[in-house]
Amino acid sequence: MEATGTDEVEKIKSKFMSAWHNMKYSWVLKTKTYFSRNSPVFLLGKCYHFKTEGEYRALHSFQFSSAGDGSNFDKINTEISGNVEEFRKDFISRIWLTYREEFPQIKGSALTTDCGWGCTLRTGQMLLAQGLMLHFLGRAWVWPEALDMDSSDSESWTSNTVRKLTASFEASLTAERDPKILPRPQRGPARRSWDVSEMRNEVYHRKIISWFGDSPLAAFGLHQLIEYGKKSGKIAGDWYGPAVVAHILRKAVEEARDPELQGVTVYVAQDCTVYSSDVIDRQCSFMDSGKAGTKAVIILVPVRLGGERTNTDYLEFVKGILSLEYCVGIIGGKPKQSYYFAGFQDDSLIYMDPHYCQSFVDVSIKDFPLESFHCPSPKKMSFKKMDPSCTIGFYCRTVQDFEKASEEITKMLKSSSKEKYPLFTFVKGHSRDYDFASSPLHEENDLFSEDEKKRLKRFSTEEFVLL
Repeated sequence: MEATGTDEVEKIKSKFMSAWHNMKYSWVLKTKTYFSRNSPVFLLGKCYHFKTEGEYRALHSFQFSSAGDGSNFDKINTEISGNVEEFRKDFISRIWLTYREEFPQIKGSALTTDCGWGCTLRTGQMLLAQGLMLHFLGRAWVWPEALDMDSSDSESWTSNTVRKLTASFEASLTAERDPKILPRPQRGPARRSWDVSEMRNEVYHRKIISWFGDSPLAAFGLHQLIEYGKKSGKIAGDWYGPAVVAHILRKAVEEARDPELQGVTVYVAQDCTVYSSDVIDRQCSFMDSGKAGTKAVIILVPVRLGGERTNTDYLEFVKGILSLEYCVGIIGGKPKQSYYFAGFQDDSLIYMDPHYCQSFVDVSIKDFPLESFHCPSPKKMSFKKMDPSCTIGFYCRTVQDFEKASEEITKMLKSSSKEKYPLFTFVKGHSRDYDFASSPLHEENDLFSEDEKKRLKRFSTEEFVLL
């Protein structure tokens, strides 16, 4: 009886904390993002410029200033990809993954929301989603309905939150399973007629989002990621750092059983070193079906951009990375908050914020609503506020792409490093060829090697705490 009483107390405590976090992260104040008229904007390898006066009106949530932030980014040859409207369409088309509530209970806990602790897992999901979008849809793809999303939606979010807030508290106090909330009205016109290519892209668009659904069966959903995290000593409700999340993502992709995902692999750099032969071995490995074929690789590099604070000497390097066509973004943030960095203008980073609590969406149903998986407007943050712990991501479709990317990134590392040692390096050969790294065999039921466990434990103690 005593154990049952303790369980009940834990459940009530969990419900109360969930209600509090759901309130805290559901309240959205409409803010404007300021962009300079005179400086280019970079988004995951694409460059945009907002100089033409008539184009400003296309992006309602943006404010423009005639002065830049005092920095010129002239070191990289870039081609201007488009104007304000094209930038907005491109940004909205990226997959946005945020806190959710009312999803199926996480195994081994009483949690039905990740509010307050899951932000780094969400930013990791966003980075992986971008890699999968490059793989299945290509960088030129944009969501046809992107501009149907009105940035003024954030105003209705606030009013909707009042209802969610009240319902969440009432449900918590009465132990009601499903809070009764009036549904939010759907926006957007009826679906137009699509050609074969657009229909194929729509199928993959929905499929990619479904892999990140908040249910135990979703390959890269929160429930699965937490299961892999347990192997590194993490449980639901813990805080996760960018390096730990990189290893969790790798394991999630390795364990994914969907045949569509057999052509993708993930490599995580060891001690800031990318071993080229190890990457190529992964790309040339056999599929589960036994068929030979080159796999695309997503390379994740956990790094520190300084000691206690981010070293501003790394600013130009971070800009260079985000301007590369191979880049799939950065899992980072500022102290106590994780963000997904996807671009920059002058000395400010452009990011997507997971700290907004949305209701669970069942992605297993046909034509599930897509709007909540796309962010209506970007946010900006000064590079100086960035926490030094982060994980940088790249996507290479072929071995030739990897070799080209490693050359370009190596040049960038050398030119941006004022010190003797760059942030990370590309080394020829395998990790086992070097004394300070090994490649042990995995036990059947052990997802992480002993070496990985040691590194993950070290990362867990070194990294910043995320709220």
